[in-house]
Amino acid sequence: MRRKASLILLALAVFFAALSPLMRWYAFPRLAKIPADQYQDMVLEAKDATLLDYGTMKAKKVDKVTIVQTLKGNVEASEKIEKTAGRDVVVWDGLSYVQGPDGKMVSKIPERYIFDAHTQDPVHATGEMVDGDPVKREGIEFKWPFLTEKRDYEYFDAQARITAPIHYEGEQDFRGVNVYYFEQTIPWTKVPFPQIMPVEGITPESVAKTGTTRWYTTVRKFWVEPTTGAPVYGEEIHKEELRGGTLLGGREKVTAFAGHVKMREDYIRSTVDLVKSQRLLVLLMTSYLPWGFLILGAGLLSLSLYLEARSRRPGDPTPTETREPEPVGA
Repeated sequence: MRRKASLILLALAVFFAALSPLMRWYAFPRLAKIPADQYQDMVLEAKDATLLDYGTMKAKKVDKVTIVQTLKGNVEASEKIEKTAGRDVVVWDGLSYVQGPDGKMVSKIPERYIFDAHTQDPVHATGEMVDGDPVKREGIEFKWPFLTEKRDYEYFDAQARITAPIHYEGEQDFRGVNVYYFEQTIPWTKVPFPQIMPVEGITPESVAKTGTTRWYTTVRKFWVEPTTGAPVYGEEIHKEELRGGTLLGGREKVTAFAGHVKMREDYIRSTVDLVKSQRLLVLLMTSYLPWGFLILGAGLLSLSLYLEARSRRPGDPTPTETREPEPVGA
């Protein structure tokens, strides 16, 4: 019985030892992915900001500018693209809605972001756009890959429609969560006017006829939880200007928007809580289960060897056979 039990334990030890690397290096890359139907929203605020009054074409100080960002998974579009892409694809229909302190719209920019559900690499397909303009993204946007590394990444800037490095700047603690801090600077760049302007009757085409152009710069900051690749917090030091043309009445430039954009406090708390729960699921597949299976396999192997050694231990010595004395010949 001991020999049979040791063989069973040995088989289980081999099974769990083999399952450990399979869980980490085979199952995890295939099972960890962004759901196609995910929906998320976020509210950011820029307090004591500068905003252009399009009625007077003068910049003025305002108490607050609010930016509402939404990302909605488009399941129908992702399934259609998957048929030709041959991989799991996520399609996010995004909207960045900016409103002034009076609640009126400042800008409204839609976006379609198509990416690989497992790696977050961009997938180029019909419909990829920013504010109606077709784009071909390179690099990441909104989310870092699972198991984010301590290195620079390429990050797509939707305003400028360009990709630029976002630099790893170090490891920090953010409200009890270990995070990697990344920062990107976009220098002053000429960018398109939004398709939907804040004043009725003004269009990008009518502004273009005046010779006025729109320029933009930002310093983008993200605090990213590396296990999930999800940002737990973000900021932007954002500036926009209108330059030249007859629209400005002879002025060289005027500030269209300037402010330090930060996540609203209630969204910070909910984001941190959500990322903590997602982090546990990823750690189960990348650390807890693989190491648990490896330790269990080692324990079962030790027990198997112990039982095998017990089964081979010699029993009590056999008593010596007593013989009758033989007669002595004459």
